[in-house]
Amino acid sequence: MDKSFEKKKKVVYELICDSLYVPMKFKELAMLLQVSKEQRDELREVLKALEEDGKIYLSKRGKYCKGEAKHLKGTFRASLRGFGFVVMEDGNPDVYISEEDVNGAFDKDQVEFVITKENQGQRRSREGRIVRITARGLTKVVGLFQKKEHLSYGFVLPDNQRFPYDIFVPADKAKGAVSGHKVVVELTSYGEAGRNPEGRVTEIIGHINDPGTDIMSIVKGYDLPVEFSEKLLSQAERVAKEVSPADMAGRKDLREWQMVTIDGEDAKDLDDAVSLTREGENYLLGVHIADVSNYVQENSALDREARERGTSVYLADRVIPMLPHKLSNGICSLNAGEDRLALSCIMTVNPKGLVISHEIAETVIHVDARMTYTSVKMILEDKDETELERYHEFVPLFQRMEELSLILRERRIKRGSIDFDFPETKMVLDEEGKPLELRPYERNVATKLIEDFMLLANETVAEDYYWQELPFVYRTHEPPDEEKIRTLATFINNFGYSMHIGVNEIRPKEIQKLLAKVEDTPEEALICRLALRSMKQARYMPENIGHFGLAANYYTHFTSPIRRYPDLQIHRIIKDNLRGRMNEEKLAHYQKLLPEVTKHSSEMERRAEEAERETVKLKKVEYMRQYIGEEFEGVISGMTKWGMYVELPNTVEGMVHVTNMTDDHYDYYEDRYEMAGEHTGKAYKLGQKVRVRVLDANRMLRTIDFEIVDVIAE
Repeated sequence: MDKSFEKKKKVVYELICDSLYVPMKFKELAMLLQVSKEQRDELREVLKALEEDGKIYLSKRGKYCKGEAKHLKGTFRASLRGFGFVVMEDGNPDVYISEEDVNGAFDKDQVEFVITKENQGQRRSREGRIVRITARGLTKVVGLFQKKEHLSYGFVLPDNQRFPYDIFVPADKAKGAVSGHKVVVELTSYGEAGRNPEGRVTEIIGHINDPGTDIMSIVKGYDLPVEFSEKLLSQAERVAKEVSPADMAGRKDLREWQMVTIDGEDAKDLDDAVSLTREGENYLLGVHIADVSNYVQENSALDREARERGTSVYLADRVIPMLPHKLSNGICSLNAGEDRLALSCIMTVNPKGLVISHEIAETVIHVDARMTYTSVKMILEDKDETELERYHEFVPLFQRMEELSLILRERRIKRGSIDFDFPETKMVLDEEGKPLELRPYERNVATKLIEDFMLLANETVAEDYYWQELPFVYRTHEPPDEEKIRTLATFINNFGYSMHIGVNEIRPKEIQKLLAKVEDTPEEALICRLALRSMKQARYMPENIGHFGLAANYYTHFTSPIRRYPDLQIHRIIKDNLRGRMNEEKLAHYQKLLPEVTKHSSEMERRAEEAERETVKLKKVEYMRQYIGEEFEGVISGMTKWGMYVELPNTVEGMVHVTNMTDDHYDYYEDRYEMAGEHTGKAYKLGQKVRVRVLDANRMLRTIDFEIVDVIAE
């Protein structure tokens, strides 16, 4: 820094330290120091430098004071429009950061910041200003390489819309990339005022028009591990031996029990089987889970890789597994007709759906049939004669399952469990990954009964280990912020609905009642989605704080150790306990290990969910490109200041920009959740049916643009 700048810093600092100084805003300081308008940018730089030195701070009223403001820490999450939020390390509500106060931070950076404004009414979050970037969150970026013929250098246009700048790539760092290549670029500089960030190409994924490049770009963008090393594959090969008599020793032998797996047609990692018999008026329900921990020993190379991955990732055209296929699709998959090792939760359930006794045991099982959701639905709902004949020996089992499922579901509904029954997108792709068909993925009687049985097993295991007071992994879901629920309550008043909100408390029963009221109405999907957005995200924790959405006091994830690391971790704890190995040393080991495991697993789950959403968005854009210019009926599903979203019956959602509505000027009324034309008097409301025309489907931005053709009368 030059001497002149340091001298100015000293002058300003001495003024602020003067005993006669009264905290002032920027304009007042500038006037006092007689700084001309042309020199005020330099004064801002001086004040900023003094702040970063910790000598002064900006008060919540925007006045400069002597001393250092309390520096808080968190992760910056950028929006697509320049501003962002800091996610607090201590779990407190996010803090809004305006575009002017971002101070060079990019998405996912670890930052220090100060609060500049406390909450301003119900709808405004706290505001802050970033003062220091402590660690960069993004070191690599995926994007489209572009280079003009007459220039030696190129630029990478980031796929991540939250990264706001193109990245400059010198000629000698392009690795032979040409225009149209999707590349991974490592950042060597994050840029300064007036200069773009710089980077070097480390990998060429493929040309933008090559099949598979689109999905692989998302895989690389989220830094998802794809291949397993030869060492890991060799280890999987060594441990994946057929079940021997020695493996069965000391286990409960359930091979004579009638049991089935029920999964989707294309599922290959079958980690749960179900058995069900009657004992008088009670049901004996067995949920049998693949004993993956028998093959993946703690701290082995396989275990370290699984812990790092955290979860399997299910993308539109592929699965990135947590474990090698030799395990996940082989010895750890409960394939019909083969002996398998399992961890079983065997529950005696009374006619009211209450578990009156249970046993958790290491078992050996033998699945009788590999059933699909479709087949079970055809048996129970459609009464299909061919399926009834084909599986005649299992029909009584499925009928008992349906009977118990209804009892369990009714019991959960009575206590207030919330069921967000969203239609997921079912995609049919060709061999090159091109989408041929999009449709809602419907839940049926078979998917629901498996869901009911898995939920019951998870609750039973969680409650058992909670009362044993042993270290454990819980799946938790905190109550929503009261502010968000009050906003939701205000919104639903527009549709004639109401919610009872207690003092400092919202009960899941109230959300459940709301969802019941809107069922089968035009606004159902919209209100369900907004209710879901008002919820907090579920996460893994070593402490049990309950599960708000399920209205459950105890909940865990026990049923999918092939694809979720927390489940595998839980199995180890259970087996150590069953085998009498939970001594002081083991207790201390788990108490130290679980906070890190649960935090990392939650982060990896978020990463997987984001990547899965991006691939679905991408395939929806590809699918709609063939329909540009065509018209569809849809429902207005969201509104912003720059336009509104319309959702089609096939789950595709597109934006109607304000500029694409009419030539009229439109105002957005947030409180009334509608858009009104100043001159024409037209009004668009959430939940309203409209006819739209497809204007564009942008593969780079993964966005779909509509224009409204007509409003459909109710």
